[in-house]
Amino acid sequence: MFKKFIPLVLAAALAIPGAALAQAKPTIKLGFAKCAHCLPMSLTPGLTSEANIEANAFNSGNDVLTALVSKSIDVAQITYLHYITALDRGFDVVAISGQVNGGSEILTAKGIDLKPNDWDGLKKLIAEYKAKDKPFRVAASRGNAQDIHMRGELMLHGIDPNKDIQFINIPNPSDHSAALQRGEVEMLCSVEPFASQIRLSGVGKNFALPYNQAAGNLTNLIVTRSDVIKNDPKGVQATVGAVVKLVDMLKTDRKSWVEVINKYTAMDATVANEALKNAFPDYAMHRKQAQAIAVMMKDLKYISKDVAADVDTHMDYSFLSAVTGKPKTALGY
Repeated sequence: MFKKFIPLVLAAALAIPGAALAQAKPTIKLGFAKCAHCLPMSLTPGLTSEANIEANAFNSGNDVLTALVSKSIDVAQITYLHYITALDRGFDVVAISGQVNGGSEILTAKGIDLKPNDWDGLKKLIAEYKAKDKPFRVAASRGNAQDIHMRGELMLHGIDPNKDIQFINIPNPSDHSAALQRGEVEMLCSVEPFASQIRLSGVGKNFALPYNQAAGNLTNLIVTRSDVIKNDPKGVQATVGAVVKLVDMLKTDRKSWVEVINKYTAMDATVANEALKNAFPDYAMHRKQAQAIAVMMKDLKYISKDVAADVDTHMDYSFLSAVTGKPKTALGY
């Protein structure tokens, strides 16, 4: 009886290492927002065999950042604006990859008679509203990239976003169209695919793509926390690898991108394809522009202190470099 038992014990012992290796596969909880540029992050679980990525959709980048800081998730897709805001608040965030840029558009309500990029006309119109003691109302989702793009662009053209206009915060971008339709705002800066939906439906019309300010067209960043990097570097590496594969895929495979937009927003292919005209996949992390964004946000009184120097200590290029085989100087440093 004892002799028969020994092979069973050995077999069990030999089986344990394999089971242990399977269990050792890291699990990463990843969060992303519901915008055209962000939604492809839902595809990352199928782009790596080195980790179990659990991808979760949130209504906005603010919600994603909150989840990261509260340790509900391990990796977050947020924006450069969220990143700078987090540094200003002293949060533990480390940027590890870029993702997709662009996606912002300033639109006017149907009754506003302005041609695209007519900034002199806009200043004149704002002055006319002031003369009538009427506020010129401009909306965005505060805390999103579109908010800082819009504010920076206004300031660049001699319009003080804190004094010359009345800012209206509409937290959920899916509500932007209704606000324009109901006449609650004269202008707004929305995110894709909602911007394209507004334009194609005739609810609003294009005024400008706000990419001349310091942030340029920079939008999305992939960030994590220092404790995640310390405790699960393999999981972080696998996630960055999945993001790089995703970005490379998005440059040519618009069909999958359109399908994922439809899945999460129920918008049809016409709107989705229009939205992707304002999308620029890019896994680089643009350090100098991020510092310029920090300076602009301080000038706009969006943050309380200068955090440009903190950008250097809160960007980790090692994972991106390991995946791409490129030095950080070729990855936006």
